[in-house]
Amino acid sequence: MNPTGLELPPLAAAFVFGLLGGAHCIGMCGGIMSALTFAVPPSMRQPARLAGLLLGYNLGRVTSYMCAGVLAATLGTLVGIAPGARLTLQVIAATMLILMALYIADWWKGLLRLEALGRHLWRHLEPLGRHLMPVVTLPQAVALGAVWGWLPCGLVYSMLAWSLATADPLQGLMLMGAFGLGTLPALLATGLIARRLGTLIRHPATRTLAALAIIAFALWQLWALLPTGTMDHGPMNGHAGH
Repeated sequence: MNPTGLELPPLAAAFVFGLLGGAHCIGMCGGIMSALTFAVPPSMRQPARLAGLLLGYNLGRVTSYMCAGVLAATLGTLVGIAPGARLTLQVIAATMLILMALYIADWWKGLLRLEALGRHLWRHLEPLGRHLMPVVTLPQAVALGAVWGWLPCGLVYSMLAWSLATADPLQGLMLMGAFGLGTLPALLATGLIARRLGTLIRHPATRTLAALAIIAFALWQLWALLPTGTMDHGPMNGHAGH
């Protein structure tokens, strides 16, 4: 369920956030994609094989996002039992979206501090990824992508805060899946297309428009939480005991 009770389909919004975060994805993961490609033995770099491995990496990555969404939303069900906790979670989710926007526009990099927290987990997972290289089979690619999905990322953490606020594991899974699908165009693009896409997404005007769109959505969420907003009489009340 949409944690704000708004009419805008939450999965569509999550997908768009993934698209808008493409600049960060290219900057953070584009190099990883290139490194994984060049790690494949030259004799096995046929276009069809590389395309399959590329899809495998991203299938594993998005699957990890979805698992994280389930965990976050499950935690939300536990926290949401406390009086007033659900409202607090929703405010946190909207605030994290604003921080995401500031990050995308390169106006403020506070989310880097959250990424630093995630590095503690990544130190234990990163060696697993090294053992899977060089990748020559599709199962290896999916497994490596699943490890890669836990790479510290402020944008992912922002979406996990939204999943947390839903307090609904199925919704958390779907939100993170939609977000992950939104990141695919930037990471699947190769060659000339990637350069053109990267130039477009990195353009200050594009990043500014993306940031403003996310901020507007987050403010819309916060407005819905006001006593006069839609939340008081919205469908959320039917799930008060979730």
